[in-house]
Amino acid sequence: MDNYEKTIKVDNIYEGKILSLRVETVEMPDKKYSKREIVDHMKGVGIIAYDGEDSLYFVRQYRKAIDEFSLEIPAGLVESNEKPIETAKRELQEEIGYKPLDIEYLFDMHASPGFTNDKLSFFIAKDLEESKLELDEDEFLEVESIKIEDAYNMVINCEITDAKTIIAIMYAKKILDER
Repeated sequence: MDNYEKTIKVDNIYEGKILSLRVETVEMPDKKYSKREIVDHMKGVGIIAYDGEDSLYFVRQYRKAIDEFSLEIPAGLVESNEKPIETAKRELQEEIGYKPLDIEYLFDMHASPGFTNDKLSFFIAKDLEESKLELDEDEFLEVESIKIEDAYNMVINCEITDAKTIIAIMYAKKILDER
C-alpha cells in the first residue's frame, strides 16, 4: 500500500503512569505534512468469565472520565515483565475473587487506532475456583453475575456502553447461540 506516512519529527508532550501523549509531524504520500496526536497506552486484557452456566461475571465501578458507574467485564493493565495471560488470571482473582482453571486467549482489539495504540487482549475463562486477591488500592467495585441473554439486551437497550464489554457480550452470545 502506498499510503504510508513517514514520521519526520516527534514531540513528547506528556508522560503519565498508564499513558503518554506525543505529537508526530508526518510526511504524507502526496509529500505534504500533517500532525498526528498519538496516545501511547499500556497494553491491557479483558476477560469473558463464565460462571459455569449461561452467565458472565461483570464488575460495576465508577469511571471519572464519564462521571458515572459502568458495568464492565473484568479487565486490567499488563504490568512490566508480565504476560497477558498472567494478567488475566491475576485480574480475575483481584476483581471477582476467582482463579480460572481453564483460560484461553481469544483475540486482540485496538480501541481507537485513529489516535491511540491502546491494545486489549481478550481471554475466555471457565471452571472458576474461589481465590480472592486484594483489589488495587484505588479500585472500588461490585461484582455481578448476569445471564448472557440479559447482558445482550442491556447492550441493545444502551445500558452498557463500554466497548470491550460490548465486544465480550457479543462474542459470548454468539457462542451461546451456537450451542
